[in-house]
Amino acid sequence: ACSSPAPGPAVPPIESLEKFIPKDHLWPIDDYWNYHAGGGVFKDIHVHTDALNARYGKADSVQDYAFKSQLMAYEGIRAMYEAYSRNKYTSTGVIQWMLNNAWPSVIWHLYDYYLRPGGGYFGAKTAMQALHPVYGYDDHSIWLVSSQYADANDLKLAAKVYNLDMTEKFSKEETVSAAADSTNKLFTLPDIEGLSPTYFLRLTLQDSTGKLVGSNFYWLSTTNETLDWENSKWYTTPTATYADYTALKQLPKVKLNVTSMSEQKGSEGVTHVILTNLSKDLAFF
Repeated sequence: ACSSPAPGPAVPPIESLEKFIPKDHLWPIDDYWNYHAGGGVFKDIHVHTDALNARYGKADSVQDYAFKSQLMAYEGIRAMYEAYSRNKYTSTGVIQWMLNNAWPSVIWHLYDYYLRPGGGYFGAKTAMQALHPVYGYDDHSIWLVSSQYADANDLKLAAKVYNLDMTEKFSKEETVSAAADSTNKLFTLPDIEGLSPTYFLRLTLQDSTGKLVGSNFYWLSTTNETLDWENSKWYTTPTATYADYTALKQLPKVKLNVTSMSEQKGSEGVTHVILTNLSKDLAFF
């Protein structure tokens, strides 16, 4: 048996859901979904669904639900690993339950039965950067975490806060060094006037030559998320108030420029893909 802080539900991307849930049961969520959840108290994913509807706006289709689920998984898994790394080695460890599924499932994985990565996979990948700029949800602090075993000097960390329309509301840069295997609290974001209900934080880390060596991107809410610790059970803590990300629906759809180049390296084929956003709007997630 294993207890885990991982956010259990991990709804696969729509392409996987369409493979194992019959077309006439894809929406709304029913017992066909529950059959692919867990056992006991994990027999369904209503806790995840309630949070998704409250935070991102009520899902109106399976496509909408699957997309918002990737956002939730990315947020949750990234936060779990970042909370550990920020507090190493006072915090003694973290358990991810689990890596992948032995059969098609809507719970517990970073990549699914079909080996398709979901939001949790990419959240973990972000949180595993060797030089990692981190935002603290609890106290609005900015940290630099090094997981490499060599010192890194003369790094430039930039923090920028944007409104939903990408108006810059705050900017700060600091030159920092990161000792091997270290955590370093750099500064705390101030109270910022005139934020949109949903806003964004971008963190970038450059080395002394200007090369990008770490980055992070958070969507945040002016409504605090609070937990009802008093009513915690062994498997969940209820949420008292939810963050409000419903404004994300207002973001315009962005068309990206996509170019690719393939090359042969010995017996391996390598394809480089470049995505470019030529608009002034955010290409979100």
